[in-house]
Amino acid sequence: METTDSPCVLLLDLSHSALAGIDLLSFTTTPKFKGVKNLPSGLHFVFCSTTSDLSVRHGAWFQVTSVSSGDPQPLFVKRWNSSAEQLEPETDPTQLLKWRANVGSIWREGLSPYRQNAAQDTSEETNRWADLTDCIVPKLLSRLVGDATNHWSLTSASSAKQDLEAIPGLSMDNSVIQHEKELQFLPIDLKRPWREGATGRERTEAFLDHSWYLQEIISNHCLDQNDKHILGEMQFCFLMVLTLNNYSCLEQWKRILKLVLTSHTIIPQLASFYVSFLIQLQLQLKHCALAEGGLFDLADESGSLLKSLLHKFKLGLRDLPGSIAKGDVMDELDDLENYLRGEHGWELDNSNLLRTGLLDLVDGERVEMDVGAVYDEEDESGEYAPAVVELTEAQMLELGLSPGDMHTRKGNELIESEDERDLDEMDDRY
Repeated sequence: METTDSPCVLLLDLSHSALAGIDLLSFTTTPKFKGVKNLPSGLHFVFCSTTSDLSVRHGAWFQVTSVSSGDPQPLFVKRWNSSAEQLEPETDPTQLLKWRANVGSIWREGLSPYRQNAAQDTSEETNRWADLTDCIVPKLLSRLVGDATNHWSLTSASSAKQDLEAIPGLSMDNSVIQHEKELQFLPIDLKRPWREGATGRERTEAFLDHSWYLQEIISNHCLDQNDKHILGEMQFCFLMVLTLNNYSCLEQWKRILKLVLTSHTIIPQLASFYVSFLIQLQLQLKHCALAEGGLFDLADESGSLLKSLLHKFKLGLRDLPGSIAKGDVMDELDDLENYLRGEHGWELDNSNLLRTGLLDLVDGERVEMDVGAVYDEEDESGEYAPAVVELTEAQMLELGLSPGDMHTRKGNELIESEDERDLDEMDDRY
């Protein structure tokens, strides 16, 4: 009989031919399967489902810590509760002692060695998971899914409040998802990215550049006011989509991308954060193919959104004054662009990106159509470049303007410059 010589996790009472997985590897269980051995140190995520199709999946994070020489290796026991339909930690001390005493009997045939693909494990494959989770810490997991003792659980149906669809006539008390855990994401709401009491001009600037809002999120909502919280939540959401097909995590992942990639003036101040963000984004995009159901299909809607965001981010980065910090971010963006060009044929400098939208017809019908080249509100080049024009006194009087007024023209649209009276009226309006 072999004795345990490495950390392992037991997954007990799973039905035969159920889906089980750990980190980036998923598989169909056999009658002999009891868990996974040879776990490396760090955070891990185990998940399972009663069937191998796209049914609701249940999972739990846990942390493996190194032990001193001669001490027993960590043993984690998770059990499938068929009546409650959830994965639970074994907390009975008697049962834990029993499994620790008997784990040697299942070590050879009942426990699979830790690996991240069907081939034999290598250090490079092990490091892939470590790189995808290097900003996730237990404190962050407790905030996202609730306090736990080394067992942070959630399911495919776990959701943040802002992602729950309001169903008329159905209260949350009667909802079938009321027992699901509510995810506590960063409160990113890009519909109101300005300070309380902001003037009209401030609101416009905040809508075009979310730098103030990004700093607000870091200062008031991130753990210890650390921007690594954003990276950790981004990693958490991405991995919960890969493993659990969690829709709410997909929506939060998109919100994080939108917030970070539409914040420009703050880039020199957060240069190291942006470098880490772009490195992590490229690493995640290399694993998109692992997602089921086309949730990360870069040739579909997700790809169009990301391409548009990166296009605008590159334009905003170019407009910033030159600095060493800006150069570091540009280097990582170039590396990401080279990858996307080689793997997916993307060109971030292509200004002829098409936008698809819904057009309301006179009879009330709505049709989807391409509306031509995207007009980027931040790209004031070509026919959209502002130009100062001089008007004669007669032309100004004809337009109902006083001779002292100044005007600019953008394309074919005549725009009056804002004076103090306009600002006062705008402040009163808001």
